[in-house]
Amino acid sequence: MIDIDKIELAAKRLRNAEMTKIPCAPVRDILGEKDLESAYEVQKKNTQIRLKSGGRVIGHKIGLTAPIVQKQLGVDQPDFGLLWHDKEVFSGDKISISKLMQPKAEAEIAFVLGSGLDKKYLTSGDVLNAVEYVVPSIEIVGSRIRNWDIKITDTIADNASASHWVLGYMPMKLHEIDLINCKMQMKIDGKIVSEGQGSDCLGSPINALLWLAQKMVNLDSPLKRGDLILSGALGPMIDVTEGDQIDVKIEGLGSVSVSFTA
Repeated sequence: MIDIDKIELAAKRLRNAEMTKIPCAPVRDILGEKDLESAYEVQKKNTQIRLKSGGRVIGHKIGLTAPIVQKQLGVDQPDFGLLWHDKEVFSGDKISISKLMQPKAEAEIAFVLGSGLDKKYLTSGDVLNAVEYVVPSIEIVGSRIRNWDIKITDTIADNASASHWVLGYMPMKLHEIDLINCKMQMKIDGKIVSEGQGSDCLGSPINALLWLAQKMVNLDSPLKRGDLILSGALGPMIDVTEGDQIDVKIEGLGSVSVSFTA
């Protein structure tokens, strides 16, 4: 049974951290370490508050797609958070570190849907048919939890540690790219800091998208036409600091970049 008082307390702690830009203690001391249902309720609570204040959800991010990260947090499945309209950073542009909380960066493949995914039992074929195009992306993740001291309930409650996102500007159709074998390189100031390939995201980013689509159907909130989906990291997440310039290149998809200022 969901404890409403606990949901309210955890949600308020995370909102206060976001507003003050002062990281807070983990919320697992309120929710426990394994109560995923309550953690998603905290995420939902803060989502509702933000929607009432004028926020617009434009899609989702998928997290915990790497087996090593799942093992670290003691789970056997990904998680998801929401993407907000005012958190986009344009490719080649700059963002102030002061707007972020303990930022890190991941290179990902992003999908834009050309049709919704609302069938009760979805297949990979349904997902392939629904994708309009793909682009390279950088997810700038951030944590309201002090020192990234997180377990699974902490990150889910904290909107899957979502922050900002950057998209490349050369949309490609699925048949134009090998989503499994495409290589990724992330550089900071010209130095390679993260490498991987499409199969490092749950075997294929399509598998991650299928997981999310089915999850959202089960939650009676299916993915819609036009939704943007960040499918999960293709390589290790890296810390970013003031002055860094990140350049990501994904084989067959092109490049995307962002810089961090004072």
